[in-house]
Amino acid sequence: MDSGSPLNERCQEIPKGEEEVAQHMLLEFPAGEKVYRKDYSIVLKLPKGRRTLTTSWFNGGYREDLECIINNQIPRGVKNGEELEGGNVSAYLSQLASKLGFDPLKSSGMLTAANMKNVAIISKGFRGLEVTAIVTGGVEINGGRVGDPASYYQEKGSHFPLNGTINTILVINADLPEYVMSRVIMTATEAKTVALQELMVPSRYSQGIATGSGTDMIAVISDMTSQLKLTDAGKHSKLGELIGKCVIEATKKALEMQSELTPISQRNMLLRLERFGVDEAYCWKVASHMAGENRKMRFLKDMRELSLNPSLVAATSAITHIADEVSWGLLPETSARTMALALIRQLPDLLQSNQKPPEDLLNDYDSIVDNLVYMTSWLAKNGIMDEK
Repeated sequence: MDSGSPLNERCQEIPKGEEEVAQHMLLEFPAGEKVYRKDYSIVLKLPKGRRTLTTSWFNGGYREDLECIINNQIPRGVKNGEELEGGNVSAYLSQLASKLGFDPLKSSGMLTAANMKNVAIISKGFRGLEVTAIVTGGVEINGGRVGDPASYYQEKGSHFPLNGTINTILVINADLPEYVMSRVIMTATEAKTVALQELMVPSRYSQGIATGSGTDMIAVISDMTSQLKLTDAGKHSKLGELIGKCVIEATKKALEMQSELTPISQRNMLLRLERFGVDEAYCWKVASHMAGENRKMRFLKDMRELSLNPSLVAATSAITHIADEVSWGLLPETSARTMALALIRQLPDLLQSNQKPPEDLLNDYDSIVDNLVYMTSWLAKNGIMDEK
């Protein structure tokens, strides 16, 4: 079973005060759970007998009495919890649960800026075991890598960033002890990271590859009434495998719908260099100091076209991975730089250019990525696209 929103339903901001009234059923489970979209929320309605483990601010942690899990798209313009209706996150979610017809004391919820129409729902099964992942996500603003420099230190108060959040709800039709539900979160988090790394999503706070966003949340639901009792959710177990496959697929699908982030969209040199602080404006700044006529609009057009060259994207992938391995301590910097510069010098030939760059274009004191920018900017400025 694979349920999700149409790819052409793009992200839409919600003006404050504007509401939808329709309830759109997305999925009904054989055991009684229901997933539907109402107003600007995805609601998972739970029958009795469900264990839940959530990272929510609102009735989070381990519970056995929840009636629902809510994933809500906040109104446009809200920057922090104080601007939410009710004045804080818990009050806002409590009021939201009441509006949706649930007891606030038996509800839990998550918040995001993502459009609820861009939800991805993926289910996978084996024999009698069924796992379903319900994911909304965006990482274009808030994607980060574990260990990046912190954005704040919380003391005597709260901090409530909202931009770019991957929210995951996992529904498992088996009876899982509390410790196994904790392991589910570990496995699901690893799976989310796999999805981001396979898409080469950049951190916005370092030169690393993102492992999530700074505000990601998760909820795990298991069925205490099920005859299927499982005691492991790690990677060696079938449950762990299904969790991994569901979360990887649903995360990628949600990011495609929300942000148009796909393997195809990532076949772009400039996108691959974003995490190193490189964009077309920086490339133009570099090129404008090189010999030759400065024609900015022509340069930018050619640089954008050159950036899509599959051979250049492949070379960029190899060169930036060398830079990554230097930062991880896996390669000695001197040897890595020598090999990276050798690859960069071959780019004109690899791209079948007739142009011969000046001998002093590259140097041994600027970074590997800077040298890559020097070469590609020179090629764009000197008419490589005119040769095609």
